[in-house]
Amino acid sequence: MEKVNIGSQGFTLPMPQAILGTHIEGRPNYMALGWVTRVNYSPPLIGIGVHKGHATHQAITETGQFSINFPSTEMVNITDYVGLVSNKRVDKSELFDRFYGELKDAPLIKECPLSLECKLYETVSLPTNTLFIGEIVGTWCEERYMTDGVPDISKIKPFVLTMPDNRYWEVGRCVGHAWKAGKALKK
Repeated sequence: MEKVNIGSQGFTLPMPQAILGTHIEGRPNYMALGWVTRVNYSPPLIGIGVHKGHATHQAITETGQFSINFPSTEMVNITDYVGLVSNKRVDKSELFDRFYGELKDAPLIKECPLSLECKLYETVSLPTNTLFIGEIVGTWCEERYMTDGVPDISKIKPFVLTMPDNRYWEVGRCVGHAWKAGKALKK
């Protein structure tokens, strides 16, 4: 079969679904976040894409702090909700039980199995979004979501977002081990 060009918005590979936590006018605010990726090992840096018109964009710019909280599949509805409503019209500060680590303007969500607190490292201005690069200063996870001291994806039960079909998906089974599966092909 021949490949067909389906245009510039056909990217359908999954993105981890998260909830971005910030402080706006002294109170917590949350936003659904799909555009998130690790960008550096040491220091540990993570990149997030946030539209310039969002209140959350302004909050990160002003405070230089944010949290990235990874919800479980049981949290699909509330995660979607925080992406549907704007802080400009709805106070989202009491939607979650929260706690704080080292950073006072990065509210962490107790209900999420895994949370990262980040301080702003660098910004890259793009036409409609800003790529905020944050340095991870703390990773928070309960023992029940870990195996051998590290977060266990099968216990966390995260979900992913695909676009342009705008769907959430559960993470499936393990199909191999990184830095091991390809060793058999080495000559």
